[in-house]
Amino acid sequence: MTRTLPLSALFAAALLAGCASSPEEEAPAAKGDGRCDAESVQNLVDQRLTTELAEKARVKSGAEYLRVTHPNQAVTMDYNPQRLNIDIDDDDSIIRVSCG
Repeated sequence: MTRTLPLSALFAAALLAGCASSPEEEAPAAKGDGRCDAESVQNLVDQRLTTELAEKARVKSGAEYLRVTHPNQAVTMDYNPQRLNIDIDDDDSIIRVSCG
């Protein structure tokens, strides 16, 4: 005697099999993909920020976006791997450069 499974059981099994696959690792940043690399602009710490310097830092880091934050400025906590963050003090001196 042969036993057949209902079509819905086969469909459910196929869906569960898809969920069981291992998660893919995040691919390393490829040059020019817009992901930020703050290591390349760490030498800017303690320099006075200008519009031109900020744009050069964004380009050199490979970031697509730039955010400059001032002391006590409220910022969102979202992480964006394509954004270069430049934190400055009251005298417009760069105190930190990071990605996200």
